[in-house]
Amino acid sequence: MKTWGNLAVTLAGAAVLLDVSVASAAVRPAGVPAPVIVARYSFDAARIGGTVADDSGHGHTLVPSANRGGKVRLAARAAGHAAAFPAKCSGKKCPHAVLQAPDAPELNPGANPIRYGASVKLARGQTGPGENVLQKGYSAAGSQYKLQVDGAPGRPSCVLTDNVVRDIHVARSGVSIADGTWHRLECRRAGATLTLLVDDAVHATATIPATLAITNTVPLSIGGKGDGKDNDQFHGALDDVWIALG
Repeated sequence: MKTWGNLAVTLAGAAVLLDVSVASAAVRPAGVPAPVIVARYSFDAARIGGTVADDSGHGHTLVPSANRGGKVRLAARAAGHAAAFPAKCSGKKCPHAVLQAPDAPELNPGANPIRYGASVKLARGQTGPGENVLQKGYSAAGSQYKLQVDGAPGRPSCVLTDNVVRDIHVARSGVSIADGTWHRLECRRAGATLTLLVDDAVHATATIPATLAITNTVPLSIGGKGDGKDNDQFHGALDDVWIALG
């Protein structure tokens, strides 16, 4: 069993269930199943320049996508690894690199509850106007769920966009996490509420339409929106990236 804050993940063959903490379980209505992990990446078995296996057993393998010489490197963390992305760059031809998994139905929650998150390490000098940790979809077209650390202060936020109404809904922390140490970030969507947790504590909430639905055919992307221009490149290190439904 590997515990991430208040998320306890139990591996049983190919099935990976997410059991919330005792406190969270206490407020879950009777008969409502616990969230189910549909994608999880520890990077511990990854190789530089290679694919990254989906530890949940659901087969959402991450494939590197890069431009201008960008690379996703492996950084040591405890007994395993983390993924380190291209350093901050001020030129016009900065290196870009992300990890992507193809679209799949179970990565599109529709209007159902979804949780997603990652462990993030970002130094003060690595912040920028747009740094995407995890996302599926785009806010300008279709629909989206996203975890990001935006702006010079390095404040994390959760973002949701509907597939019908183009309003962008953001739950943003008022506290920076750009201090060079590891932090657990989590986004939760349940009904009409979007919640951001930092190190297991609620840092922000936002009211969203209860009917907001997220369904798109865009790949799941880790470390940026893609390898093209203005890709909102993340410049720090990531570990324990996960997505859960329910």
